[in-house]
Amino acid sequence: MNTYAKYNQSEQDYLESIFLLLKETPIVHRIEIAKKMNVSQAAVNKAMKLLSEKGYIYEDGKHLYLTETGKEYAERVYEKHCIIRDFLQKIGVTPTKAEEDACRMEHLVSDETVSAMKKHLQNGEK
Repeated sequence: MNTYAKYNQSEQDYLESIFLLLKETPIVHRIEIAKKMNVSQAAVNKAMKLLSEKGYIYEDGKHLYLTETGKEYAERVYEKHCIIRDFLQKIGVTPTKAEEDACRMEHLVSDETVSAMKKHLQNGEK
């Protein structure tokens, strides 16, 4: 995997984690992200700096929020994740393995492939 893909994956994972945490609570702290992702606070601090520079997040004291751009990006990543997970489950992959694989595949599978998976799911095809 090239450096760009690795960075993009990390960026997407952080945005997705913040997005999911914000669905549970109105505010997110760095420590919650570190726990959810099983990474160090130093790693979170570095990632938050980069996400902030790209305009995906902003901070209000110790609280983190997604900007509108960050929220839209995170929603797209999460939707892709859910489609892949649901598709894998539909073809017989166990829920646990489908979740694990979707976490990896969401960064590598093309939008065209995900669109076909989504269509397949919506049509109820086997």
